[in-house]
Amino acid sequence: MTEQGALMTFGEHLDALRRMLFRILGVTLVLGVAVFCLKDATFRLLLAPTDSHFVTWRWLDALGRRLGMDLSAGSFRVELISTELAAQFKTHVTTSLWLALLAASPYIVFELFRFVAPALYAAERRRSRCVVAAVYVLFAVGVAVSYYVVFPISLRFLGTYQVAPGVTNQINLSSYIAMFTRLTFLMGLVFQLPVAVLFLTRMGLVSAALLRHYRRHAVLLICIVAAVITPPDALSLVLVATPMCLLYEVSLRLAGRAERRRSKAEAT
Repeated sequence: MTEQGALMTFGEHLDALRRMLFRILGVTLVLGVAVFCLKDATFRLLLAPTDSHFVTWRWLDALGRRLGMDLSAGSFRVELISTELAAQFKTHVTTSLWLALLAASPYIVFELFRFVAPALYAAERRRSRCVVAAVYVLFAVGVAVSYYVVFPISLRFLGTYQVAPGVTNQINLSSYIAMFTRLTFLMGLVFQLPVAVLFLTRMGLVSAALLRHYRRHAVLLICIVAAVITPPDALSLVLVATPMCLLYEVSLRLAGRAERRRSKAEAT
C-alpha cells in the first residue's frame, strides 16, 4: 500500500523494495568508509581482549579483592602476526564492512519494518514494533556477552595454552578476526531464541507443555550447537551453552504467558 492507503501494484512493490535495498546499501557503505577511516580506534576496540588489561579481567580482579578471592587471570598477552603481504589490508576492509553492517542493523530493521508495515493491521503494527525492539535489544545483549565474556575467556584459554614450554603460539590476525566476528554474530543470533519461541507459540506450533516435556532433549541439542559454533574447548562450550539454557527457560516462561493471554482472550 502507498502512504495514501491505495493498493500498490506488483511492479510498485518491486520498485519500493529496490529503493529500500539501495538505501540500506548506501548507509552500510557510508558507515563502512567511516569505520575504515577510524582504523586506530576500531582496532584498539577489537584487539583489547588480547591482554590482561582488558576490562573483563580488571572487573574480575576487583571482584576478587572484594570477596577476598583470587579471581585474577594473571599477566598475559596474546601476540598476533600477519603472514601474507596483503593480509592486514584485506582484514581491515572486511572488518570495516562487518562492523558497518552491525552498526547499520537498527536502520536495516527500521527499513524492513517500514516496508511491511502498510500490510499490517494497527494492532499488528503495535506488536511488531515491540518484536522489532526485542530483536535488536537481544541481539545487542548477545554481542555484549560475546565481547565481554565468551570471546575474551576463549581467547585467553586458547591463546595462552601450551603443550610444552618451548612451543609458543603465533596467532594469525585473520584467524583472530574470523573467530571474533563468528562468535559475535552467532551469539547475537542465539539470543533471538525467546523471540523465535514466542512467534512459534503464537502460531500454535509450540506450547509450554511441549517445551517442558523436551527440556532434557533441548539441553542436549544446545550443547551440540554450542560445540559447533564455539572454538574446540570445553570452557567456551560451557560459556555459550549456559546462557542458551537460561534463554530456553525464559522462552518456556514466555510461551506459558502467551498461552494464558490467548486463553483469556478466547474466553472473553
